[in-house]
Amino acid sequence: MANVTAAMVKDLREKTGAGMMDCKNALGETGGEIEAAIDWLRKKGLSKAAKKSGRIAAEGLVAVFVRGFDGVVVELNSETDFVARNTAFQALARNIARLAVETGTTDIEALKAATYLGGGTLGDTIANAISTIGENMTLRRAGAVRVSQGFIGQYVHNGVSEGLGKIGVLVALESSAKLQALAPLGRLIALHIAAANPLALDEAGLNPAAVASERAVLAGKNADKPAHKLEKIIESGLKTYFKEVCLLDQPSIHAEHAGKTIGQAVQEAEKSAGEPIHLKAFVRYALGEGIEKQESDFAAEVAAARGETKPRDGDCLV
Repeated sequence: MANVTAAMVKDLREKTGAGMMDCKNALGETGGEIEAAIDWLRKKGLSKAAKKSGRIAAEGLVAVFVRGFDGVVVELNSETDFVARNTAFQALARNIARLAVETGTTDIEALKAATYLGGGTLGDTIANAISTIGENMTLRRAGAVRVSQGFIGQYVHNGVSEGLGKIGVLVALESSAKLQALAPLGRLIALHIAAANPLALDEAGLNPAAVASERAVLAGKNADKPAHKLEKIIESGLKTYFKEVCLLDQPSIHAEHAGKTIGQAVQEAEKSAGEPIHLKAFVRYALGEGIEKQESDFAAEVAAARGETKPRDGDCLV
């Protein structure tokens, strides 16, 4: 058995973030070899992470990172908002977004397999963070925009730190116009997207299933109308729907563009800049959207702790 010193334990803790007793046990199991102990802890961390992987993670952060003509937004989830305020968790989210730009991929499995900060994979890093922080974490999704020239506008809503918040937006403006013409426009459009939540740039970009669903709703609402009028009513309703969910057709929320759609605002900016401006793409992520959150029944939890099926009459749970 190797002589495990306090200095060795301290060194291992600083390198892994694991608990003191875990570090001591790891060094004891591996004959005091630091690298072997790191691997031992990693394996243990993966085991702990697996136990937590079934728990719902709907909190966390959306991270935005732009470098030059490339921008990425990622969603990293945790179980509680408390963890999202942890500086280590914030650094992880920010670095994942940067890694996605550097590797040129938004494929989650490819990102997890990528080397993180010069050592180990991102997947291992997340697993170790789960073990250290004690909550399930999920790298849920990543999206990117790119221009060959122009500007990428960005906006983060409910920001907790630079590039981190609850809603993240990227806007790709392809243009040879000067930055002073593109930057304000990109910022305003990103703000609009955060507030208006468009589903696509235009009608062609909409998910056919969403259009079919809207058509079915309109048909159901107007089922009592004569057949020869029904199709016209549906088509009129779809036009209204497109104006509501397609970015270029949405009325701008900004006073600077009063009475104009986003598409018209871009055209107006083109005239001022003297160069064509193509609103090429956008990404909008809102934290936890689409995740079914688990509702907590505090009274039931107290009863379960007592081994009962329900709270007793007269119980005070405060």
